[in-house]
Amino acid sequence: MKTLLPLIFAALSAGSAAAAGPAPQVHDLASTFATVFDRNAGKPEEAFIQDFKETVATRFPGFYGIARFNGQRTQAQYDAALANAYAEFPAMREAYVRKVERFASELPGHIASFRATFPDYPATTDVWFLHSLGEMDGGTRTIDGKVYFIFGADAMVKYHGEGDEAAFFHHELFHDYHDMGCPGGRRPVWTSLWAEGLATYVAKRMHPDADNSQLLLDVPRNLVADTRRQLGRAFDDLRAKLESEDPVAKAGLFQGRGGDNTGLPARRGYYLGYLVAEEIGKRMSMQQMAKLRCEAAHTAVVDAVDKLRAASASGKVAGM
Repeated sequence: MKTLLPLIFAALSAGSAAAAGPAPQVHDLASTFATVFDRNAGKPEEAFIQDFKETVATRFPGFYGIARFNGQRTQAQYDAALANAYAEFPAMREAYVRKVERFASELPGHIASFRATFPDYPATTDVWFLHSLGEMDGGTRTIDGKVYFIFGADAMVKYHGEGDEAAFFHHELFHDYHDMGCPGGRRPVWTSLWAEGLATYVAKRMHPDADNSQLLLDVPRNLVADTRRQLGRAFDDLRAKLESEDPVAKAGLFQGRGGDNTGLPARRGYYLGYLVAEEIGKRMSMQQMAKLRCEAAHTAVVDAVDKLRAASASGKVAGM
């Protein structure tokens, strides 16, 4: 695996570029993680941690360091996450290796099918494919002022299993494509609602038969059903937070842990955002929605939330 997979990634990237336009460079640290594990199997965890830091972390120090957490994670906590990854890996190793092989073979096709819907997608952002130490299955991270496009093989195994990941890939590729152009560093709740809701809406439109799990709308379990049971209160809460930059408010809406003490489902912002995008999609195409700039997107989101809030009060909100 150590020598074969980089060749597979290189060959597929070259073939995809020739057939369907530019392809991203893929930095494969996922297979390197497996190599480091294999040569330290049966050894004390300290040996694995040291080897990982020298072999893997040095290739992407911004992601694998603690500086990006701004004091919210200590070196001891980081080392504990590494130890946990080492302990958990034997049980997932076979599925992990299959996931790495599938990623290499399927990514070019997902990019090509995404371009069929969004022909101007440049696909020029480097892709980092790695073991995320439980942090993420896919998405972007801003590190030292630069945006990185990252896929976590470990979380893809945990949350997706062997299922069809086309909707997931198109959700993440849309994030790489989508840019509202909001100025400055402010990122209130409405921007995340629009970004995640529209990505989910695009994935559903591109894959009408995708279920909630494939659309990442089943973490935590029964997310959609539990949110719909309290939809009026969920939209009331959301409307009050649209302009907020409070980390607790964002955690409750978009993260699976942390919560916000509302009693509403964690990560409900993904589903609420989907409903907002669906509402806006009644009068715009996906391509038009993707091109909305910051001010226009803000106006559309607030208007849609107000409409959905009123409709939910009378039980008239459709949706999956």
